Amino acid sequence: MSDDHDRGPELAVLRRHAADATLMAGGATAILLQLADPRVAAGVAGHSRFRERPLDRLVGTHAYLTALVFGDERDIRHVSRIVDARHAGVRGEGEHPHRPAYDARDADAQRWVAATLLAVALDLEERLSGSRLDAPTADALVRGYAPIAARLQGGPAGWPETRAEFDAWWNARLDALDVGDDARTVARDLLAGVGLPRALLPLMVPVRLITAGLLPPSLRAAYGMNWTPRIERAAGGWLTTIAILRRIVPAGVRAIPTRASLRRLRRRSRYAGH
Repeated sequence: MSDDHDRGPELAVLRRHAADATLMAGGATAILLQLADPRVAAGVAGHSRFRERPLDRLVGTHAYLTALVFGDERDIRHVSRIVDARHAGVRGEGEHPHRPAYDARDADAQRWVAATLLAVALDLEERLSGSRLDAPTADALVRGYAPIAARLQGGPAGWPETRAEFDAWWNARLDALDVGDDARTVARDLLAGVGLPRALLPLMVPVRLITAGLLPPSLRAAYGMNWTPRIERAAGGWLTTIAILRRIVPAGVRAIPTRASLRRLRRRSRYAGH
């Protein structure tokens, strides 16, 4: 790791956390939270190939996080350039009557995307462990997620230093969200598995349940999701299953997707460097 990322004990906490593939269970929830910001929804609806390649955002985000947490400075610069290039043309002037002006390089929008990843990760960590994270661990994770936006255009300004600061900021932002038609359209395609290989479609049943269970109730209603006691029990059952698997599957096995992502990243960044 480069010197500016070598934070000793806090980095060790972040790496143990980020290596765990069970956190990917919250991927769809993070995307729906991102889409609840109309700027993000407009950019995705107007420019993304989400419908044709629904896994690209999840895989790309995982590769970016892997580089930030486990990569060296060359890896980080490589993925940052890729993300910057993809964001460069994603902008609009609000010409559509139901879409605000947006720019994928907007610092506040990038901080919002980073915040959704952190909020879902903290929620999942606590649900799967069955207890609230202690303050030093939670604070380390809050600071560890700061580079997600800061390495792009987000910058370090405005990012909380502690879990308490993040929770206060997060709750205020939740109150200002607005799930519009763009967000609902993209969410419907995502949760229906549009564009996925047929063999993966059965996985969308637990994905839909877990996603609904992790969303704040106000956003669950805004997306038009049914939520009954029976659905709540089913969602809780899947989260319990993941929690049990997390306890019995060794950490090294749970880290296999992250190690594979890092190997792919290293090959590509070294090739690009030459």
